[in-house]
Amino acid sequence: MAPRDKIWIVDDDKSIRWVLERALTREQLQTVCFENAQALLQNLERDTPDLIISDIRMPGLDGVALLEEIKLKTPEVPVIIMTAFPDLDRVVSSFQGGAYEYLSKPFDIEELLNLVKRAIRRHPAVAPGAAATRDITPDEIVGSATAMQEVFRAIGRLSASNLTVLVTGESGTGKELVAQALHRHSPRAQQRFIAINVAAIPRDLLESELFGHEKGAFTGATAQRKGRFEQAGGGTLFLDEIGDMPADLQTRLLRVLSTGAFYRVGGHLPIDADVRVIAATNQELEQQVSRGTFREDLFHRLNVIRVHVPALRDRREDIPVLTEHFLRRSALELNTDAKLMLPQTQTFLNRLDWPGNVRQLENFCRWITVMAPGKEIHIDDLPPELGQANPSEPTTEDWESTLRHWVKTNLHKGETGLLGNVLPAFERILIEEALQQTGGRRVEAAKLLGWGRNTLTRKIKGLDLKI
Repeated sequence: MAPRDKIWIVDDDKSIRWVLERALTREQLQTVCFENAQALLQNLERDTPDLIISDIRMPGLDGVALLEEIKLKTPEVPVIIMTAFPDLDRVVSSFQGGAYEYLSKPFDIEELLNLVKRAIRRHPAVAPGAAATRDITPDEIVGSATAMQEVFRAIGRLSASNLTVLVTGESGTGKELVAQALHRHSPRAQQRFIAINVAAIPRDLLESELFGHEKGAFTGATAQRKGRFEQAGGGTLFLDEIGDMPADLQTRLLRVLSTGAFYRVGGHLPIDADVRVIAATNQELEQQVSRGTFREDLFHRLNVIRVHVPALRDRREDIPVLTEHFLRRSALELNTDAKLMLPQTQTFLNRLDWPGNVRQLENFCRWITVMAPGKEIHIDDLPPELGQANPSEPTTEDWESTLRHWVKTNLHKGETGLLGNVLPAFERILIEEALQQTGGRRVEAAKLLGWGRNTLTRKIKGLDLKI
């Protein structure tokens, strides 16, 4: 990478600017930092960088609006968007606006450097995104875990596409929500989204359900009926549990995907299938192909783009925010006040495996909204199947995600002086646990904590610990 490569950084957080500037300078890159979007745009009138790295939440002009201005003035300059508050709407807005990539804070420096090198090497000339962000339900998909960011990126990258998509993941992970999001952020968004669960319809009715039938096609067919392919004309057809489709219908579906036309049951005239197909499964289709229960050619037709939705246990850091979200929604549905999850109860929930995934968590929040006797939810209030469960051992990620959620919640409430509240509590726990481990022997406890004995004594006195 040549020394002339010039990177512009805009972020109202001075520490982020410093970290980026230092890391990029070590890579022999020229950096120019701005604390707001207006300053960057003024400089863009006089000079053009090779790459722009921008925060998304800034006073005045935000990152999405800045991206729009950049693409109008210098559409060839790649832009990397950063945010500490990732959500689907912003990801899609960024990609539709022409962002090269979307990066969640806190980010790994090596990952960022590799991304910068790829962006400069490719230096794509991207036309300004003409598609405006459409109004969607802001809580369409909730989550900020790394695994969910990959899902958001896929939806964003596919926002201008009509490609067939295969959505995989365990039951209850939210595969249909992903399919709906793919539809809402596609060129077909103004047309219908039709969903059908292949496993829920009797085998002898499924063909008619999908393709429709002519009058008299079979006993009971007293009138012509349009199937789901016709109903979804111009829009999107979501085929859930595609792995349960009978072999003969797999053949018919393959033909539709190959030719773009189909026949109603009992019909003789082809009907155009102007439909985007999104399929979903909780099964391993590759294994079914190997066993001969699923057509390999159909699998490849469906598996053009694959989006995997992670299990809830693989995105534990999202459990607190999902719990809060579902408690609020349950309260609205039931016309009651939202319950408050106590920290110790939330910590217990974070450690559960949730085999039913997000659906199980949502149903639990409905149950607890009705059944918890008070406003605050204690561990004793949990349903027997959860209260008696053996939670996984806490991990580093558990306490970090709980702390992160606590910080975000209090910042959003406008609280100040967070460090002054949390640091004494943090040190108190460390000291108490270390002393318990050593049977009260302060010298040994100080060694465990990496302190000197005098430091430990001073901390105990300062915290007014009765030890």
